[in-house]
Amino acid sequence: MADADHRKPGMIYGLNPYPAMKDSGVPWLGEVPEHWEVKPLGALLRERGEINARGMITAVLSVLRGRGVIPYGEKGNIGNKKSDDITRYKIVRPGDIVVNSMNVIIGSVGISSYTGCLSPVYYVLTPQLQTDNPRYLNAYFQTQPFQRSLVRIGKGILAHRMRIPMELLKREAFPRPPSDEQALIARFLDHADRLIRRYVGTKRRLIKLLEEQKQAVIHHAVTRGLDPNVRLKDSGIGWLGDIPEHWKLVKLRHCGSIVGGMTPSMSESSFWGGDTLWVTPKDMKRDVIEDTKLKVTAAAVAKTALKTVPAGSVLMVVRGMILARRVPVATNSGPVTINQDMKAIIPAPGISSKFLARLLSSAQSAFVPLIDEAGHGTKRFPTERWRDLAFAFPPEEEQIRIVACLRGATVQLDRAINEANSQISLFHEYRARLIADTVTGKIDVREAAEALPETKDEPGAVELTDDTDVEDALDDESEVEQAEIEDAAL
Repeated sequence: MADADHRKPGMIYGLNPYPAMKDSGVPWLGEVPEHWEVKPLGALLRERGEINARGMITAVLSVLRGRGVIPYGEKGNIGNKKSDDITRYKIVRPGDIVVNSMNVIIGSVGISSYTGCLSPVYYVLTPQLQTDNPRYLNAYFQTQPFQRSLVRIGKGILAHRMRIPMELLKREAFPRPPSDEQALIARFLDHADRLIRRYVGTKRRLIKLLEEQKQAVIHHAVTRGLDPNVRLKDSGIGWLGDIPEHWKLVKLRHCGSIVGGMTPSMSESSFWGGDTLWVTPKDMKRDVIEDTKLKVTAAAVAKTALKTVPAGSVLMVVRGMILARRVPVATNSGPVTINQDMKAIIPAPGISSKFLARLLSSAQSAFVPLIDEAGHGTKRFPTERWRDLAFAFPPEEEQIRIVACLRGATVQLDRAINEANSQISLFHEYRARLIADTVTGKIDVREAAEALPETKDEPGAVELTDDTDVEDALDDESEVEQAEIEDAAL
């Protein structure tokens, strides 16, 4: 982050290390200030242990990565439905720290401002002593070094799905400054958080405007072509309007073969860690899929219903993470497999995959009326609804020319969007490093915190999450619900 210091939003400079340090005895934690204690987590936090047995508390809460503890209703009508029986749910009080036992490794932790209840899969922790500051304790849970250190005690094959047993978590080392210093650290981090949110909000608004401009350019090109003097005809389709006279209407079902996907057994280790990309909605954050977080083996393709999708296909999200009522679309540069929330169109002769992808990305107004919700609230885009949609296609040579022209027409917009996203990523990284360095005693913020003005959070302050972060968070929530199902079956 040193090369991006000039872009820090009014951050405090001149922070120094503590004058005297000592070995914490924990390899990943290293040295801590000499006057700090290092205690087992269980010495600082205990499980609340209250169960909503009589159902007296009806306010259900959720924990979303990047947002923390929120009322269930604030998720919107997305994600998994809460259980009909909330008498098994754990009670949460203001100041409690709620830990997702399956996703704490990737940061699904938050401090509650509410009284409510939530799934028994979560751990609800409260300070052992009233003198300890919950905001400081919660900030330590947000540190990536601590999260990564938990992999060694996790139960499961995949790191992002490991469950952390409470009996092991409570033994983990936890640095403990004096209580007045905990309050100063929390105050400093709250101030930094406000500044970063303000900056990120400005950048996100810029990105939204640039994306709208880009989509307008694409939509005009893929529905009207490049010739401003071309003769037009009525397409007979309301959202499409007039189209070039020589273009033909083709239903999506005739544009190529439609292929579905699935998830091989997560408990079968021979299916995972191979060379074949496995695309999920989480990977659909770019126009071309060149890599994925998870990969499958040849055995997974041979022994399951998983199908290989050839390079140059068009991938679509059809269930789950359709946020803001928008259907993500991309092409793939090499062979891939896909999960059950995806569909792939393998283009027929005469159809350019890149043109088709651009066309589908610009057709969101046609898709919106076809998106519905399954019984558990998950958005879906049923194949039987979109496969008979008709789109206008020019001859293949013209499709290729349009794609090439769009590449040049949108390059400056893409560059500006990428730059703004890069700056947001830098500030996410800076925030993570700032939290880690502060709560582990690598920098001394006491004097800086004391000099800060008394301020409250701004109304409507932008969240640090974006759409893709929320998608990940909703997936975390799905894993929690799945864990509930597994627990009930035992």
